[in-house]
Amino acid sequence: MIPWASPLAQYRAHQEPIRSAINRVLDSGIYILGEEVESFERAFAEYCGGSHAVGVASGTDALILALKTLDIGPGDEVITVSHTAVATVAAILACGATPVLVDVDPTYYTIDPTRIEDAITSRCKAIIVVHLYGQAADVEAIVEIARRRRLAVIEDCAQAAGGRFRGRRLGSIGDVGCFSFYPTKNLGAIGDGGLILTSDANIAARVRRLRQYGWDEARETHDAGLNSRLDALQAAILQAKLPHLDHDNSRRAMLAGLYNNGLAGLPLELPATQRDGSHVYHLFVVRCRDRDRLKTHLAADGIGTAVHYPTPVHCQHGYAERVVIPPQGLPVTEELAGQILSLPIYPGLGDDDVARVARSIRQYYQRSH
Repeated sequence: MIPWASPLAQYRAHQEPIRSAINRVLDSGIYILGEEVESFERAFAEYCGGSHAVGVASGTDALILALKTLDIGPGDEVITVSHTAVATVAAILACGATPVLVDVDPTYYTIDPTRIEDAITSRCKAIIVVHLYGQAADVEAIVEIARRRRLAVIEDCAQAAGGRFRGRRLGSIGDVGCFSFYPTKNLGAIGDGGLILTSDANIAARVRRLRQYGWDEARETHDAGLNSRLDALQAAILQAKLPHLDHDNSRRAMLAGLYNNGLAGLPLELPATQRDGSHVYHLFVVRCRDRDRLKTHLAADGIGTAVHYPTPVHCQHGYAERVVIPPQGLPVTEELAGQILSLPIYPGLGDDDVARVARSIRQYYQRSH
């Protein structure tokens, strides 16, 4: 069986430095925050070209804390997309704000900048830009809109660690960048973890307080905060893997190239890449009208796939009643949901595995057409 993702393969590829990092933390006796977390925060900020990084418990918490730090709450609106992991919208609701959802670009599947202006009201405070599947959204165009309308820009980089837009690392372009280190991510922990990146010292200082109840260094509270701390084990593991991130992302891009060659000429829409951005291929997502039949065929052939995401957020119970969508709806988002399919991709995937997947897809189309 070829899985669509493999955290185990990630671990095995970096097994020795990971085990060394774990032993170092165990012997230190400091398991929450501490020097291991601070060291990783410094390394990740330097890698991304940001001034400050703050480790937190998850990517979802990173979004929640970013919103809280920007004083976004009840009565406020935040613009983002429905074609995303539900965590993006869940974070807005967790702060008591209202998600205002706009459609995505039909080519890149990221937020369509031309849809944003019409969604802005006097209650709008921020835009969350999702760099989906590893694809860079047109973040500079969105920042330009936001600056003109005095809105904050939060980059959701959960699927795009290491990506760039016009030479700048994703997460360093808006006011705040939010990262997830869930085990399947391009930089994955062995457990949960997240991080907030910013060049604003005041934002960083407030996030540091809010991630631990609102405490300052004297354990006096200034705000009502959360318990959302990156633990030392995960920080050490992430720092052990960070030097390999660019290499692993290059491997993903090479595998994507093999897929593009192997699937050329088939009735599939292959991933496009922003001209000014990079694609780090957290996922390799194809689009086809007979998605479910192709998925069933591949499963029968021992090939795992996934759908990211089968139900748009604005169509899900508990969310549909609490979000705002434009009068014309979200037609691109809803069409994508029935057509997208994530094929296997991760650095440990072999060239021959990609060839096998491509061969199976070709066989499917030869039989069905």
